[in-house]
Amino acid sequence: MKEFSRRFPNGVAVFAMASFFVISAIVMTKQYRRNNETFPSPSSYMEQRNEKRLANLEMGFSYKSVSYQVTMKRNEKLERNEAVLATARALLKEATQKVNQTSSFPDADYVPKGDIYRNPYTFHWSYLLMERLFKIYVYEEGEPPIFHNGPCKDIYSMEGMFLSFMESDTRFRTRDPDQAHVYFLPFSVVMIIQYLFHPIIRDKAVLQRTVVDYVRIVSQKYPYWNRSNGADHFMLSCHDWGPRATWYVPLLYYNAIRVLCNANTSEHFNPIKDASFPEINLKTGEITALTGGLLPSNRTILAFFAGQQHGKLRPSLFQHWKEKDQDILVYETLPKNLSYQEMMKKSKFCLCPSGHEVASPRIVEAIYSECVPVLISQKYVLPFSDVLNWESFSVQVSVGEIPNLKKILMGISEEKYEKLLENVKKVQRHFVLNNPPKRYDVFHMIVHSVWLRRLNVQISVT
Repeated sequence: MKEFSRRFPNGVAVFAMASFFVISAIVMTKQYRRNNETFPSPSSYMEQRNEKRLANLEMGFSYKSVSYQVTMKRNEKLERNEAVLATARALLKEATQKVNQTSSFPDADYVPKGDIYRNPYTFHWSYLLMERLFKIYVYEEGEPPIFHNGPCKDIYSMEGMFLSFMESDTRFRTRDPDQAHVYFLPFSVVMIIQYLFHPIIRDKAVLQRTVVDYVRIVSQKYPYWNRSNGADHFMLSCHDWGPRATWYVPLLYYNAIRVLCNANTSEHFNPIKDASFPEINLKTGEITALTGGLLPSNRTILAFFAGQQHGKLRPSLFQHWKEKDQDILVYETLPKNLSYQEMMKKSKFCLCPSGHEVASPRIVEAIYSECVPVLISQKYVLPFSDVLNWESFSVQVSVGEIPNLKKILMGISEEKYEKLLENVKKVQRHFVLNNPPKRYDVFHMIVHSVWLRRLNVQISVT
């Protein structure tokens, strides 16, 4: 019999880089658990030894015999993969002790530093380990447009962009499933809805049938899903129904890594195993020339928002601020003589209230426009928040504080604002799309989020 259990430290489900190594999971062929067992304290590693051990990891391990059966070979490879991940956990656990320290590891492109990170040293070391070690297998079953394909234009574009980049990736993707640390289920919820969901009949069962059938196919054809009960598998969706798509397969819902834009803890998003990624609205499908803003001296608007009045939070914003103040400009319909992009670039702060769902593309739009995001949401796990220190480049306002919004923003000193703006510019690299992807951009940050969740899972064969 397979059992499932999970315990949270002090009853709080919090996942941050400084503590994610305390949370571990043990997955066995006969039994599956996620718990808070603390990893054994590793011996002291000098950075020279780290590099040596990392080189040894890359060289791999020799097998005792080549005459084993296929199943045994797979077990050997599994043990090798787990040994590599165990060493990575130990190295990173030590790295978490070096708080506010800049990494000395050579990196020609970028060395994370500053307060935009929770722990820049740990993030850099983790990122380098990910690049050297992490392998992803993309199941090849399924045909476009439902599988291996997604929208690359509109509010759900990140779903299609990730699928496209993952399909063509050569750094992380492996064609040998025995070498993989995680397995990607390449279905697109957006495309399922677009092609199979009838707008009149509105039969949501098409979503259920598609996802259930796909998991059934790969679990019967390959041993990997059943080996871990799905704990080393991940799906990704930016659609509002992304979480719903996982309801129909309990192991996908409870065990697998769900990478979601709609990262709402009130809807059972679990930041210990699930990952939040940003919603980016590519209105034209173009990914170039999206960033840049005006100098602070040319930002004459205190705060700006334009959008529809839907969801639970926006009515309060509209009640108190819609077209009622010269400094805080809130529109339900933007006047035709005004440009949305230019208004963001002229504003010091950009209001980012949740709508029907917790995620909002305005957060990334604000970052692109070098406008400090003002986050108004509930139960939202912010993208990459296990790595990024959102307080250093955004302002967070509760729903109850909306009536005092102007007072709060006016109360931010010029020195504090300039620091927030500086950090917005620094953090842009982690939200930018590049084709092909570039190191530390949004694609790599998503992969890094999956890497961190995979480090929380241990698989062994009994």
